Amino acid sequence: MFSKILIANRGEIACRVIRTAQKLGISTVAVYSDADAHALHVGMADEAVNIGPAPVTDSYLRADHIIKAALDTGAEAIHPGYGFLSENPGFVDAVVKAGLVFIGPSADSIRAMGLKDAAKRLMEKAGVPVVPGYHGEAQELVVLASKAREIGYPVLIKARAGGGGKGMRKVDSPDDFAEALGSARREAKSAFGDDRVLVEKYIAKPRHIEVQVFGDNHGNAVHLYERDCSLQRRHQKVIEEAPAPGITAEMREAMTGAAVKAAQAIKYSGAGTIEFIVDATEGLRPDRFWFMEMNTRLQVEHPVTEMVTGLDLVEWQLRVAAGEKLPLAQANIPLNGHSIEVRLYAEDPAKSFLPATGTLYHLAFPNAVKDGAVRVETGVRSGDEISPFYDPMIAKLVVHGADRAAALRAMQNALSETEVAGTVTNTAFLAALVRHPGFAAGDVDTGLIDRDLAGLIAPVAIEAGAKELAILFASGLLKRPVSTDPWTALRGYSHHATLAYPVMLEENGAITRYEVSVLGDERYGISSPADTQELRVRHGPATWHVTGKGINLHAKAMTIPHGVAVLAKGAAATFSVADPFLLAEAAGGGGDRLAAPMPGLVKSVRFAVGDQVKKGQVLLVLEAMKMEHSITAPHDGRIAEIASEGTQVKEKSSLVRFEDAGNDSSKI
Repeated sequence: MFSKILIANRGEIACRVIRTAQKLGISTVAVYSDADAHALHVGMADEAVNIGPAPVTDSYLRADHIIKAALDTGAEAIHPGYGFLSENPGFVDAVVKAGLVFIGPSADSIRAMGLKDAAKRLMEKAGVPVVPGYHGEAQELVVLASKAREIGYPVLIKARAGGGGKGMRKVDSPDDFAEALGSARREAKSAFGDDRVLVEKYIAKPRHIEVQVFGDNHGNAVHLYERDCSLQRRHQKVIEEAPAPGITAEMREAMTGAAVKAAQAIKYSGAGTIEFIVDATEGLRPDRFWFMEMNTRLQVEHPVTEMVTGLDLVEWQLRVAAGEKLPLAQANIPLNGHSIEVRLYAEDPAKSFLPATGTLYHLAFPNAVKDGAVRVETGVRSGDEISPFYDPMIAKLVVHGADRAAALRAMQNALSETEVAGTVTNTAFLAALVRHPGFAAGDVDTGLIDRDLAGLIAPVAIEAGAKELAILFASGLLKRPVSTDPWTALRGYSHHATLAYPVMLEENGAITRYEVSVLGDERYGISSPADTQELRVRHGPATWHVTGKGINLHAKAMTIPHGVAVLAKGAAATFSVADPFLLAEAAGGGGDRLAAPMPGLVKSVRFAVGDQVKKGQVLLVLEAMKMEHSITAPHDGRIAEIASEGTQVKEKSSLVRFEDAGNDSSKI
């Protein structure tokens, strides 16, 4: 076994590999970019080496930097994780040439499966069922169109290289073929540098079922059962589970047998996944599945296989790469219960799943993690930043149950207990998917999300009382007394009248003033220009309980920069709070600059250098924490500098500077 390995990756997979290495007594070397200097995987490893600036092309894709780091630190082998260089045969060759071990398959195996058309021809020779289609070399429009007619519409045009749904087009009619082909080719060329395509029969009700395979360097190959990855959006997996719902013993035997045959055809060593497309129009039948492609690496969703088999796939990778035989024969690999995994992302489902950035001011996972009922794979913690440079995954939540119904209940609970403040997430979308009647019944296919997208991304409002709790929290009145001094304990006491504590809340670009008063023990009043309400607030072990007219809220509240976050049952709401003293100072004419109150993106700019502006006019709009904030002129003045539209700014960065006109009335 190795004594030291380097992990050529970042985030949750780097942390995942480090944990297994530590269990086996193997020292670890992490690599990191400038942006990841304080990342979780860096702190977990025994050593860490900087490999370049934040962009992946300058760091995590620099094979030369990674190999040098391994040699300089005395590492014997390199684990690629997934993504980045994990399926790059040139990298494998370079690792081996440097005298190191690549923890994964050979470069020849990766090349054999790297192009979809060549891989399918190879699988056909090996007797593995392949989707009816054209996988030949001819790429002329007339040839491809003719093959599409032979196959029968609808057909699917697919890029021969790469993945992720790029260069893929469904075509329903011969009249649309030429345009779709041109579009697919352009996208494939841009994404993979290769515009060649293949044409396949489109499956009306497709399910995506894959088989985990493992091989060693002694001629052994086994499967570790199947995973269902049918819940996808734009060909990207969202939820994975094992075993596949509704699979029969006959179907499993046929599919896993084909997968092992595929691995043996290329003398595969290490962890790999054979992906099949299944026609589920008549249920799961052993004559209705076809090879799609092979992923020659560990998969993102490998934890569900680990949960149902009780095996550590990273440990198997390390043992195989070190020259050992597979730890278990096929007959000894168990299959117990059911496991489901969801991918928690910093993204906004309501805005076409736009990736989000931001600081994770609060991140907490289900209590069940402590007893092993829920598994969390993450590479971040509270206080970390979701940067624009990398995949915005926050964590993978993985549950296990005695059966699928138990696993579904466990996942519903896990999502309701997951708390994220500081960035928008897809938590509510995942919760809606887990509750979806079709998914709950196991009636899934790759089109489910697109068909029901509107309902799945419908906004989920946090419970009534969230804003009121935020106002009370911002007032400072909910903080417990720090001493027994009566003047400290009686925070709302006044001889002549009830004291009112102002809270300025920014709502839809405007500032609303609220006044909070203490009415008695655990009783508070909130007044605004619109109304007045009375609330009772009690504090439990971890949450606040707020009751009032139409309000019965149990939630957490916490101060974050420039606001308050309220979290309840997996939902989160952020309220921006303006400092009344700063507002008063601005109104009085202090300073000639306006600074960004928090990191954000300049969404729009209303004025230009040299423009004369009036007090209260909106100068620009800053998007921060997925909210838009209007930056207004504190009083009259002429603009000397103003941030450009589309600029990403840090907290306290200068947004606007006004001309210094001496004693002129325009000076601000």
